[in-house]
Amino acid sequence: MTNRRARDRADIVLGEDWDRPAGSVESELRAARQRRSMFALNRSPLARKIIMFNLLAIVVLVAGVMYLNPFRDSLVQQRERALAIEAQLIADVFEASLPRSAPANLLTGDGIDPAEVLGRIGLADGVEVYVYDPSGALVASTLDTARGPARPVRGLERRPEETLLITDFLNGVWGFLSNLVGADQATVATEPPEALARRLVDAAQEGATVLRRSTGATGTAFAAGSPIEGPGGVVGVVVVATAAGEIDQLVRVEREQLLQMFVVALLVSIGLSLVLASTIANPLSDLAAAAELGRDKNARKMSPTRVRIPDLTGRPDEIGRLSGALRGMVSALYDRIDANEQFAADVSHEIKNPLASLRSAVGTMRVARTDEQRNRLLEVIEHDVQRLDRLVSDISNASRLDSELVKEEEEEFDLVRTLTNLSQYHGEEAAKKGVDFITDLPPEPIRISGLEGRLAQVFVNLLSNAISFCEEGDAVRLWTRRRENRVLIVVEDTGPGIPEEALTKVFNRFYSERPVKQFGNHSGLGLAISKQIVEAHGGVIWAENIRPTDLDVASEPLGARFVVGLPI
Repeated sequence: MTNRRARDRADIVLGEDWDRPAGSVESELRAARQRRSMFALNRSPLARKIIMFNLLAIVVLVAGVMYLNPFRDSLVQQRERALAIEAQLIADVFEASLPRSAPANLLTGDGIDPAEVLGRIGLADGVEVYVYDPSGALVASTLDTARGPARPVRGLERRPEETLLITDFLNGVWGFLSNLVGADQATVATEPPEALARRLVDAAQEGATVLRRSTGATGTAFAAGSPIEGPGGVVGVVVVATAAGEIDQLVRVEREQLLQMFVVALLVSIGLSLVLASTIANPLSDLAAAAELGRDKNARKMSPTRVRIPDLTGRPDEIGRLSGALRGMVSALYDRIDANEQFAADVSHEIKNPLASLRSAVGTMRVARTDEQRNRLLEVIEHDVQRLDRLVSDISNASRLDSELVKEEEEEFDLVRTLTNLSQYHGEEAAKKGVDFITDLPPEPIRISGLEGRLAQVFVNLLSNAISFCEEGDAVRLWTRRRENRVLIVVEDTGPGIPEEALTKVFNRFYSERPVKQFGNHSGLGLAISKQIVEAHGGVIWAENIRPTDLDVASEPLGARFVVGLPI
C-alpha cells in the first residue's frame, strides 16, 4: 500500500518511481497536455505535415483521374460505336426500301421517297439524321421531316441528379482550371452538326462506315456516316449526328460522382490524419517538452530538478522504443553523475587521511627533541607522501578509464600467450617472497577480442594481490579453462581468505582489507578498476573463499579465489 501523504511530500526517490511537489516538470507537462487538444494544429508542425501529406495524396489521385478522364474516353468509344451501328441500321432500312430491278435516285425520288422512309424510323431525341445523294446534295433530314415517335425502353429512364453545394463548387474549380490549361480549345466553337455531317459524305462513299467528332466551347459533337448501296452501287449516304455537349453532360455526372467520393474520402482522411497525428505528434511533443522543461530549469541553476521522461514503453512501436531509450539514457546519465559525486566525496575523504597524518607529523616535529624522533616522523611523512602520490595516480587512472576504454580499438589476441608472459614475471616476484607460483594453462591458444593491455592490467592486479596476501610457504595458482562461449581465468591463493562480509565490498572504490603492516600501501582502487575493465568487455568477475567443503560454510577458508569470465 502507498502512503498518500508521503507521496505528496516527495521525500523519497526510488529510481524512476519518484514524485515531486506541485510546479515541477510533471505538473507543467500535465498542464500543457490538458491545454493541448487534438485539433491544435498550430502548435504541432509534425501534425500539420501528416495531414497535409495525406490530403495531398488524395488530391493528386483525384486530380490525376479527372485529368486523364478514363470514363470520358470510355463513354466516347461507346457513343461512337452506338452511332456507327445506328447509321448502319438506318442505311440497311434505306437499302431494303430500294427497288430491286429498277434504278433509284434519292435526289429526284425515283424508286424511293427518302423523306417518307426517314419519317417511318422512330429516332430518340438528341440524334439528327441526314441523307445525301452521291453528289453531296442533302435530300432529306430529320430537321425537315416529321419523325415518328421512338418506342420507350423501360429501365433507361434517367432521373435528375442532385448534387451537393460543395460538389458544384469543386466542379466549378475544376472547370476553371481546365479552361486555364486548355484555353485555346475553349475559344474554338463547336462545328454545327450539318457541317460535320457533310464532311463524311465523300469518305462514306468508299463503302465503309466512318466516324468524326468536333470539340469546342459548347462540348463535343459526334457523327457517323454509312453508305446506301443499291444494285448499281452507292446511291447515297446516311449520316447520324448528335448535338454538342451530350457526352460532356454524362462526363459531368460522372465527375460529380467522383467529386462526391472525393469529399467523403477527404473527410475520412482528415479524421484518420488527426488520429494518427495525435498518436505520433502528441507523444513526441511530450518527450520534447519534458526534456526542454528539465533543460530550462537546470539552466537557471535555481531549484534544478531531474529530467523526467514520460514512460511510453507500453507502446509496441518506435515511439515506445524511443521513450525506453531516452529513459535509460537519462537514468544512466544520472547514475554516472551520482557515481561521480560519490567518487569525488570518496576521493576527498581518502585524501584527508594522509593529509591529517602529515599535518600531525609536521606539528609533532616542531616539538621533537631527539634525532630518533625526527627520523621516525620523517619516515611517517615520507610514507604519507608516497601514499598521496599513489592515491592521486590511481584516482587519475580511474577517472580516465571510461574515456580511454571508448577511444581504444579492440583487437583479437591470444589470451594464453598473454597469461604466460605475465606468469613469468610474477613467478619471479613470488619466488623472492618464498611463495610457490603454479600455472595451469592449456597448450592450444585461446583467441579473444578486446583490449589486451587493459585485460593484462586486470590479471596483474589479481596476481599482485594474491602474492601480497601470501606468506612464505603459501602458493598462488593461475589456471584457465575454455567453455562453450566463454573462457574462465582463475587466480587462487592459500592466504588468509576474505571475510564473508567483505566478499561483495572488495570491488568498491577505496575499500581495502589489508593487514596492518600493509596499511597505506594500496589505494583500494585496483579491484574497482579491474571490475570496470572486465564489465566493459562484456565479462564478469567475482571473489569467493576456498573451503574444504562447500557444505561447511563456517569452516576456516583455505584461501581466496578470484574468477574472471570473458566472452569468446
